[in-house]
Amino acid sequence: MNTDEPPSDTDPGAGDAPTVAESVVDCMLDRGVDVAFGIPGKQTLPLNRALGERDARFVVARHETAVTHQAWGYAETSEPGAMAASIVVPGPGDMNAMNGLKNALNDCVPLLHIAVETEREVRGGDGIHETPPETYDTVVKENVHVDSPAGAVPAVAEAIRVAREHPQGPVRVGIPKNALASRTPQPAVGEREPAAPPAPPADAVERAADLLTEADAPVVLAGGGVRRAGASDSLRAVAERLDAPVVTTYKGKGTFPETHPLSAGVLCGGSSAELRELLADADRGLVVGSDLDAVATASWSVSLPGSLIHVTLDGGDIGFGYETDLGVVADADLFLGALGDRLTGEKRSADEATDPSSHSTGAARADAVRSADRERFAAVADERAPDDPLRSVEVLREVRETLPAEAVVTADAGGSRQWALVSFPAAGPSRYVNPGSWATMGTALPSAIGAKLANPDRDVVTLVGDGGLMMCVHELHTLAAEGIDVTVVAFNNDDYAIISEEASRSYDLPTGAYGWTEAGLDLVAVASGMGVRAERVTARGAVGDAVASALDHDGPALVEVVTDPNEPQASERMTRER
Repeated sequence: MNTDEPPSDTDPGAGDAPTVAESVVDCMLDRGVDVAFGIPGKQTLPLNRALGERDARFVVARHETAVTHQAWGYAETSEPGAMAASIVVPGPGDMNAMNGLKNALNDCVPLLHIAVETEREVRGGDGIHETPPETYDTVVKENVHVDSPAGAVPAVAEAIRVAREHPQGPVRVGIPKNALASRTPQPAVGEREPAAPPAPPADAVERAADLLTEADAPVVLAGGGVRRAGASDSLRAVAERLDAPVVTTYKGKGTFPETHPLSAGVLCGGSSAELRELLADADRGLVVGSDLDAVATASWSVSLPGSLIHVTLDGGDIGFGYETDLGVVADADLFLGALGDRLTGEKRSADEATDPSSHSTGAARADAVRSADRERFAAVADERAPDDPLRSVEVLREVRETLPAEAVVTADAGGSRQWALVSFPAAGPSRYVNPGSWATMGTALPSAIGAKLANPDRDVVTLVGDGGLMMCVHELHTLAAEGIDVTVVAFNNDDYAIISEEASRSYDLPTGAYGWTEAGLDLVAVASGMGVRAERVTARGAVGDAVASALDHDGPALVEVVTDPNEPQASERMTRER
C-alpha cells in the first residue's frame, strides 16, 4: 500500500471528517473570503460542492479570463483588505486566468487564486491539463504548491494573509485534485495578521513638512497606493493644508474627488498640455502611492517639479525615473496622516483652500487646468458634423450627469478609457476602476460583476468599447444567468479606432484599417440573445435617458451608443498646444 495516498472520500475509516475541500472553504470563510468566481470542472467539484453547502457565493463565469478580473474588481471597490477568490481547473483554465493575475499584481490588488492541480502520481506523465506549477511564478505575488493533503488549509490561510499584506497582490495556491476529495485531517492554524505596513520615520515627516511649507507653488501627485492604503481622507487633508493642486495617476483616479476645487485631473496618455504645464511649473512636488511608471509618465518624459518628495512602499522605485530630494518608504495613509498632523496650522486654512473665490492660489491653479480641459472637450464635441455619430466626450458627459455620485463605474482599456480618464469625473476611490499599467482589454465588464457583488446596494455601470466588450462578451450571459444588476454602456464604432488612428497617422494605412463596418456589430441583438435588456442610442441628448432607464430596470441592461470611429483620440488632441 502506498502510504502517501490520502484516504478516499469513501474510506470507512474517514468517518464524518470533513473533506479537504470543505476545510479549505471553511478557512476562506473564517478569514472573510466568501465570494468566489470560476468555471466548474471535474477537478473543482469538491470545492464547488463545499461552497454551495456553506454561506458563500460562487459566480459561474463563461471564460476563465474573466474570473480573475472579477475578483480584481471586487477588491478594487471594497474597503482595503477585502478580497474574493478565483477557482480554476489546471492548465487551460489556469493559463486563461493568468491575464487577470498579472493585472492584479501590477495594481497591487489582493485576491486568492485556487488552482486545482494534476494529481501527484500523474505529474510528469503528461496528465490532462498538466502544466509545471512554476509557470505562474511571475504573475503572482506568491505561488504556493500544496505537496501534502494535510498542508491545504495552512497554505490557504497563509495565502490570504500574504495577499493582504502590503504591498498587496494575488496569491496562487495549487492543490492536487485528489487531495480535495480526501478526508485528510487538517492541522489547526492559528490566526496571524498581515504585518503592519511601514510607518514613516518622524524625521522624514518633519523634513517633508519643511520642504512643502517652504514651497510657493506645490503640487501633489497621487497614485493607486493611496487607494490600497485607504488614504483618501488623509490625502485631502494634506492638500487642503498645503493649498496644493492634486493630480492623480491613471491608476489613482478617484483617490481624490474630482469635484474638489483642488483637483487638477489625471496624469495619463491623454493628459492635457495644461495639466503637464502645471506639474512642470510647480516648485515642489509630493508624489505618494505611485511608482511613477513608464505609462503614467510617458516613459519619464513628463516634466515633474525639480524638487520631489517620493513616498512609496517599494524603495526600488525611488530615483528610478526622477531624482528626488527626499525618498520615503512608507504606507501612504500613515505618511499622509503624520504629515497632516505636522502641517496643522501651517499655510492657509482648509476653508480657504477649498474656496476658489478666496485667495487660494492652489484652487486657482487647478481651476485653470480644468477650465482649459473643458474648452478642449467642448471643441471636440462641437466640431462634429450634425450627421456624424456621437463622440466619446459627449456620451461620457451625459452618463456622468445621469449617474448618482455614489455609483461605481468600471472602465476598459482602449480609446474610450483615455477620454474617460480625462473627462469623466470620479467621485471617490471605490467608485472608479480601470486597469493599470498592464492595460489589458476586456476587464470592464468582469470587474463590474465583481464590483456589484462587493456593492450590492449601489448602482454599478461599466464603460466599454466594442473592441473591449468582444473580448469579454460572454460575461453578458453571466449577468443574465446570475441575475447581476449591472448597466453596460457600450461605445460602438465598429473599429479598433485607437489602433486605426495610429496606423493611419504614423504608417500611412487607410482610414479605418482595423474596422469592420462591412460586418457591423449589433450589440443590442447580441445582448438580447443572452437575456440582457438592451437599447441602441444614436442621438445627442438621448444617452442620459437611456442610461436612466437601464438603471431603473430590475436586472442587467446594456445601452449601445453608436460613436464616431474617426473621432480624435485623447492622446493626440489633449496633448497638443492650443
